Amino acid sequence: MTELEDLVPKAPFFYVMEGETSWVNNCFENPTRDIGEFDSFSEHSEEGNKVNAISVDLILPDDLLERILACLPVASIFRAGCVCKRWHEIVSSRRFLWNFSHVLPQKPWYFMFTSSDEPVGYAFDPILRKWFGIDLPYIQKSNWFIASSCGLVSFMDNDSRSELYVCNPITKRCRKLQEPPGLKVYDYSALAISVNRISHGYTISIVKSKLGPGNFFQSDLSIHIYDSETRMWVTSCTEVMTGWRGGDESVICGGVLYLLIYSAGGGATETRHGLIRYNLSNRSSHGLLIRSFIKVPCPLTCGRLMNLNEKLVMVGGIGKLDRPDIIKGIGIWVLDGKDWQEIARMPHKFFQGFGEFDEVFASSGTNNQIYIQSYGAPALLVFDINQKQWKWSQKCPVSKRFPLQLFTGFCFEPRLDVAP
Repeated sequence: MTELEDLVPKAPFFYVMEGETSWVNNCFENPTRDIGEFDSFSEHSEEGNKVNAISVDLILPDDLLERILACLPVASIFRAGCVCKRWHEIVSSRRFLWNFSHVLPQKPWYFMFTSSDEPVGYAFDPILRKWFGIDLPYIQKSNWFIASSCGLVSFMDNDSRSELYVCNPITKRCRKLQEPPGLKVYDYSALAISVNRISHGYTISIVKSKLGPGNFFQSDLSIHIYDSETRMWVTSCTEVMTGWRGGDESVICGGVLYLLIYSAGGGATETRHGLIRYNLSNRSSHGLLIRSFIKVPCPLTCGRLMNLNEKLVMVGGIGKLDRPDIIKGIGIWVLDGKDWQEIARMPHKFFQGFGEFDEVFASSGTNNQIYIQSYGAPALLVFDINQKQWKWSQKCPVSKRFPLQLFTGFCFEPRLDVAP
């Protein structure tokens, strides 16, 4: 058995929505269909315009066919593995994995949870513009902490915060990590993961924050780092913060951990949020973490941090000047040193398209694509940074069943060559 054979499942893996039948089921019913059923090209002869049909499958050598198939969208690669025995063996080979790892990263998918309790939902493929049903391994509730990087997704439970997994949602390969060190009881935590695109080693960070007993103006903050090569946790920083507390929003970008912090009271209403950073390479914040403080670009109702091509990007709800807790729009900024540069602001017609938009919302992105989703509806908006283009996704195959139903989600890069 080759390394990739388990990537082509014997049971339904994911299925196309919008009324289509499961192509995984169909193709596995008869994986050795006659090659003549598939595409061919015609060659015209000078003698009597005679046409000779030649199967592409017969004339392409394996190495060229591998390179062609490696450029397909991930969902189409699974389809290709169902065409015939030869194609199945190609996409199941170690060499195919190597070819796939050397093509440009594919656009990220977005998984939308469609239940407030159960971890069920659908994943949107922006290339094929279709939704797929995917079962996420191990995760038990949709409110777990989730972070992703380069094809791997990390899950941490929201109750004991002691169950931690890293998985590839496409291949279903998964690893359970040992319980993080530090405080067993704390008020806030932020999860982040960073995958090295060359070695596929990964770093996970958990920032824990606990409010002081009887003094909410102070909080104990600690940073815990996991290294996949040593498979060990290290508590690299502990600090008492005054006037600020940690939250649930963090990201690793360029070897630096960024954490969105929240005012613990006593300050101006327009400075309810801030950003601190911690250098993971030398495990240093150059002194107190608060000394690395970076102001947010404007009063925010909430902020979502993401790593886009090793640049820190923030999507934030813009608060009204007189009522900073009331959202009036959504902006996107990139951090340049200690300064924020606005790169886009959501047009009003899209902002209105969400209907009633909460002060907080879900947003995540990778490469050059950002997803924005309201907690109160299954509508999904996509922003392409390169093209500066806003676009709605295809309609998610689920509708809101009751007024308090919540929707959330996360994006991830679909990859076959990365394993935890």
